[in-house]
Amino acid sequence: MIKGLAKLLGGSNERVVGRLDPIARAVGALEDGMAALDDEALRALTGEFRRRLGAGEAPDDLLPEAFAAVREAARRAIGLRHFD
Repeated sequence: MIKGLAKLLGGSNERVVGRLDPIARAVGALEDGMAALDDEALRALTGEFRRRLGAGEAPDDLLPEAFAAVREAARRAIGLRHFD
């Protein structure tokens, strides 16, 4: 019976993935824009993120942009792309 409920409601992993999916989609939507930035502009985003945090913006609001920037930086530096 418990397995049946887990299938119906989704296991804990499915719930976590479902909760994070909108963030992953937002990161993916930013991928082309991050790839278009030159190295200097990509590097400058760190200061911009710090400024926005200092101005009171919530870290969760910056998460998609920050992850997209990190993913692009890693792609350039080590040739690997972070998984969604």
